[in-house]
Amino acid sequence: MKRHLVAHVSMLIRLDKYIHFCRQAECPTAGAGKGLGVILNTEKQESGGRTEISALFDAGTFVELGAYVRRKGDRETYDAVLCGYGAVEGKLTFAFAQDCDRLGGAFDETGAEKIEKLYQQAIRSGAPVVGIFNSAGAVVFDGAPALSAYGRLMKCVSDASGVVPQIALISGVCAGMAAVAASLFDVSVAVKGDSELYINPPSIVGKETGGVAYAAAGGLVSLVAEDAGAARAAVRSLIDLLPLNNRDTADVDATDDPGRPVTVTGLAGGELAAALADGGRVVSLYADYGKELFTGLCRMGGRTVGVVASDPTVSEGRLSTAGAKKAARLVSFCDSFSLPVVTLVDSVGVEDGADPALAPALGRLATAYLASTTAKVTCVTGKAYGAAFTLLGSRALGADLALALPEAVISVLPPESAVAFVWNDKVSTDTPRETVEAQWRELYATPRAAAESGDIDDVIAPEELRARLCAALYMLAGKADGTPDRKHGTMPL
Repeated sequence: MKRHLVAHVSMLIRLDKYIHFCRQAECPTAGAGKGLGVILNTEKQESGGRTEISALFDAGTFVELGAYVRRKGDRETYDAVLCGYGAVEGKLTFAFAQDCDRLGGAFDETGAEKIEKLYQQAIRSGAPVVGIFNSAGAVVFDGAPALSAYGRLMKCVSDASGVVPQIALISGVCAGMAAVAASLFDVSVAVKGDSELYINPPSIVGKETGGVAYAAAGGLVSLVAEDAGAARAAVRSLIDLLPLNNRDTADVDATDDPGRPVTVTGLAGGELAAALADGGRVVSLYADYGKELFTGLCRMGGRTVGVVASDPTVSEGRLSTAGAKKAARLVSFCDSFSLPVVTLVDSVGVEDGADPALAPALGRLATAYLASTTAKVTCVTGKAYGAAFTLLGSRALGADLALALPEAVISVLPPESAVAFVWNDKVSTDTPRETVEAQWRELYATPRAAAESGDIDDVIAPEELRARLCAALYMLAGKADGTPDRKHGTMPL
């Protein structure tokens, strides 16, 4: 597959050079002879949007589509949406960009039509789509057609969801219905200091609501980059990690020893994920939303995986409404593209309080694990009390393999609460509470006890965690659900 794409990219480069040659030479095959050659050289001016979309692709591979489309009824003004395709990290990728240098990036039905054609080709080709958002809004004078244009954009994104990866790059203002459309993408990347993402303008609901920090804390963006270059690099990293489409498989690029021993003592959340990942490289998603859980993408043993990891330094890893939602979203996304999910558990349960949204959010998390058919591997690295053990990728919710480290504590209640609830009569002057709690942990809360019941498959040494995870991912690489297709069994002699 990769060799095929490299060959395709080479073709794109040759095509781009051929077009450039035709324009410079005023070649008749460019369209209509010398006259068109002059138009090509004078009218396709560089702009912020063109520079931005070109910089996303590998050098020399960007090919624009619909380059000379103008607004309907206007022979002078080019449409504010740029569309094209090329190679990103050697992978065929399609992209559109709202050009703020053309009518402020104002969106209209012509732009929607260009994006529709782009999506049609992307789905036929089975390649990812990147949307670059930077627009002042709709063309107000267009009325209902401008409003319908946003609906047509949303339909494109919705129809492609789960078919090809979609990444939104918020490079400037993304407001109103454009923000709704961007939220439908699989991953959204914002730029600190440059991006604005909101439904209602800050002038109405408060100036702090349009900023990147507010959007990130509310889960409106997946990743915040320091500058425009870092944002493009993040998009390119995501394209590199992800498969081309839902029938493709992510590239297996084993650049790190799968059996490499790791030191995981004292690590949790993103730090633990980085220690286990190939080369220590992870892409964190929704870092400022539901902070008790780390969610992100990385490679383990060359295979791209989604990681859900508890962070006990935040509220002892207690599951919140936000954390449950973002974990469910990652599991669902990974399942759409057959990416394995690795879950690392160190949580004392669910957050305290009376948030009515918590129960449905936890139900959403359970549903995501139950409904997913992709490979799922879980390891209890610390505490796993009550609902945290069940909801975070347990065997009962469909994990293919469940492991635990020797120091893990798996219990219906925290040992302190369990003793107070059922063993309080055992506490005395001769047998202090700490001794009784230790007895409870030894009898009912060890990973060995969970393994004896079949809820944990194995208890492993901490330094073997990466090796065991990579081995499990290799074993599950060909996982198929249901009864395998066959004509018949082999007849005995």
